[in-house]
Amino acid sequence: MTSPSHRMHDYLPARFSSAAGEQWIPSATPGKSSRPLRFFAGDRGFVELLRMEPGVVMPLHRHSGEIHAYNLTGTRKLCTGELIGPGDYVYEPPGNVDWWKIVGDEPMIAMVIVMGAVEFLGPGGIVTARASASTQLAEYERYCGANGLKVQDLLDR
Repeated sequence: MTSPSHRMHDYLPARFSSAAGEQWIPSATPGKSSRPLRFFAGDRGFVELLRMEPGVVMPLHRHSGEIHAYNLTGTRKLCTGELIGPGDYVYEPPGNVDWWKIVGDEPMIAMVIVMGAVEFLGPGGIVTARASASTQLAEYERYCGANGLKVQDLLDR
């Protein structure tokens, strides 16, 4: 039995982007910024580096899809009291509701994979804001345009 032969042109090219040279894109929350890495087509989700300064709170929110977060630097304290530091990984299932705060003296940077959307909740559980692939892509394009930066092709087609 022989194995199939593959030629180089049979493979799809990797999608590479360099976030290292990009600026952090500030959010409406002071002390919170991100570097987008990929936006999934069909508003399925997005991948980003998330940066939050010490003392900044990620307000009460709900996830419509699963979340994967790997802490690179800094520490965050979950609403459950757990401390998540460098090298820690957190999985949040769809429907999870939580909030957390950056503690210590170092900014927290995490690589985050968000499937679906993040809904920020106000009193009575009312959705006050929503972050999805389409809202994050629009914010990225707006920021690049306003600051004379080249918009990288980060959309998964």
